[in-house]
Parts: sequence; structure tokens; C-alpha cells
Amino acid sequence: MRRLGAALFGRRARRRWIHLILGGALAMPYVFVGSIASGPLFHDDRLFGSFAAQLVAFAFGLPLAAITALFPLTRPMSVAAVRALCSVPDEALADGPPRSRAARGRAVAWFTLHLGFGGIISGMTLALVPFATFLIALPVAVGLADSWLGFPASLHEPWALAVAPVAGAVSLVALAGCAAGSGALLARWAPPLLGPTPADRLAEAERRAADLAVRNRLARELHDSVGHALSAVTLQASAARRVLDHDPEFVREALAAIEDTTRRTVGELDAVLGVLREGDQRAATTPAPTLAADLDGLLTHTRAGGLRVEAAVDLGPGGADALPPMVSREAYRIVQESLSNALKHAGPGTTVTLRIARDATGLDLTAENPLPDAPPPGSPRPGGGHGLRGVAERAKLLGGTTESGATDGTWRLRVRLPLKPTP
Repeated sequence: MRRLGAALFGRRARRRWIHLILGGALAMPYVFVGSIASGPLFHDDRLFGSFAAQLVAFAFGLPLAAITALFPLTRPMSVAAVRALCSVPDEALADGPPRSRAARGRAVAWFTLHLGFGGIISGMTLALVPFATFLIALPVAVGLADSWLGFPASLHEPWALAVAPVAGAVSLVALAGCAAGSGALLARWAPPLLGPTPADRLAEAERRAADLAVRNRLARELHDSVGHALSAVTLQASAARRVLDHDPEFVREALAAIEDTTRRTVGELDAVLGVLREGDQRAATTPAPTLAADLDGLLTHTRAGGLRVEAAVDLGPGGADALPPMVSREAYRIVQESLSNALKHAGPGTTVTLRIARDATGLDLTAENPLPDAPPPGSPRPGGGHGLRGVAERAKLLGGTTESGATDGTWRLRVRLPLKPTP
């Protein structure tokens, strides 16, 4: 009995009943129009005539509802109502307007069914609830019949007084059963009629792929800019601390380099985080560092951190300014990451040989440095290897290639970036 009571009058059943009442309310304008259109068939000037006239008006109204359901906003509004009231899982329903004719047809079918079932259950609710309440209260109210209610004499019969409350309760239970059954049917039909189509799933997959690409790009930018800056600042501060007492001039230079590095990194960080702020224009107005504008500053800051950099740059006519903007940006980040890795893993005092050369079809970047002393067996490698992965992703983005590894005691990173996108 408890399970039956929950099925008929529980929270889920009540919410689905409200959903049906909402469908009946939405059906009323169409029924009004249908009543006007079908009035001449019954030669009746009243808005609602006989029961048959009401059924015909309802039958006239449903096709009108189906026509208006062709509007794109019908499915989003229907999905919102189903999610709120029908206890249907979110992933079983589609978001946004339908993207195909078949999906639009299913949305029309759903809207028509919702209004059809809702109109019937709403009519039953409006009729049966007052009637059942009257029957249940009849034994109490029959004493007033002779004074002002004017009940028929048959209602004074003992059998009528005994049967009326039972009939009223049965009517309410029957109404609840009809509402629960109709609500369950609509909840079962909602996923196939309002669920995502292959086009919806493809659009959602494309949206997630685009979001993932943005997240990966932000992760690379944060790793390269902030990671490089933290490595350089840490080593500069450590070197300044060691010579604080006997070389104040070096300490001043190190503090100036730390200040400049952090200021520049804050600007880059603000540009990256600006992408995450909807409507923030600073991400578009703060330029990303490029090989043309920022290579000299990068080498200066790296050398100030204790790394000896021997750079050979041969970019041909026009220099770095002639590079495509995207190639210049990605090449700067790759050089920055190679120097940062050398600083982290080989340490200050290491000599890094950096070669940047351009030919007719691409840009070659090579960074070499002696391998540091081998760490104890089983010890983790600092940094987790995310930098080389980011370098490979940047090269792949432009259709380039990456090679890295140790040869004869030297760590070597080679990157080839085409000047034009590869198909």
C-alpha cells in the first residue's frame, strides 16, 4: 500500500501531475480557437457547448498546437519543463533548438502529446476534484439540503449517503492513477522525442573538443611563461643570496632581473587569464611574446639567471619580422621552454648552444646543453616532462616535427616549424 500510495501521490507523481496541468494550460488557447472554428458545426453560439462540442474543439486545437511547435524554441522550453518536473536524467535530453527535420518532427510530436494528455488530465482534474469533494462531504452536508442547497430527495436515502464518500474517494484515486500513468508515459517518451540526435551529439563533441583545445592551450601558455619565470627567479635569488656579502653589484643586477621577469610574467599571465573571462578585452589587447620582439629580452633574462647562452640566429632577409605571426609566437615559446629546461635540469653555469635558422620552407630551432650528473636510481625527474610535451604539441599544431634526446653526453632538442601550414 505504501508503494502504491507513493506511486499515486508521491513527490514524483505530484510533479508530473503539475507538468500535465501545465500542458493543459498551454492547450487552452488552441481549444478556444478550435471552439470558434467548430461552433458552426453544432449551430451553437456558446463558447463551450455540449461535451461533444468540447471534444471537437479539442480535436481542432491539437493540429494548431502542432503547427506552432515548429518554432525552434519549442524544444528548449519543453526540455526545461521535463527536466524540472518529470524526473528525466539530464543526459537523456538535448539542449538547444533541433538541428534536423527529424528532430523538429519529434519535438512537434512531443509538444502535441504533452498538450493532448495535459488537456485531458486538466479537464478531469477540474471536473472530478470538486465532484469527489462533494461526494465525500455529502453525509455532512445533506442536513442542509432542506434549507438552502436544494439537494435532490434521492440523496437523503441511506444507501446514497453510504456510497457517496466511497465513490468520491474512488474517483480521486482513479484521477491520481490516470495522472500518474500519463505522467509516466510522457516521462518514458521524453528521451526518444526530446533526446539528442546524432547531429546534437556531434555538435556537443565539437564543443567539448574546442573547450579542451582552449584548456590545453592555456595550460601550455601558463607552463611556459610562469614555469620559466619561476625557474629563473628561483635561481637568480639563490645566486644573489650566495654572494650577498661580497658582491653587492651582482645582487643589484639579480634583483633588477627578478623585478623585470616578474613584471613581464604578470603581464603574460593576465593575458592568459583574460581568455577565461567572458567579455574581457585585455586578452585581445595584450600581445603575446614573439621571436621578433622578445628573443633578446629572453636571452638577457636567462643569462642573468646564471645560464650561459651561445645563440646563433640566422633568419635571412627581413629577420624575425618576416616570420608568420603564429610561427614567431610558437617559436618563442619553444625557445623559452628549451632554456627553462636547461636551467632546471642542468643548473646555473651550464652552457646552452642555441641555433635558430630559417630557410625557404621552414624554421629550425636547436638547443644543446651538457647532461647534468645522473640522479640516483629511481629518483623522479623534475618538472614531470610536461615541457617537452608542450613543445611537441606546439610543433604539431603548425605541422612541424620534434626530436629530443641525449647523445654523447649532450641533451639535444630539435624542432622544425614550416612557414606555411601543412594540409
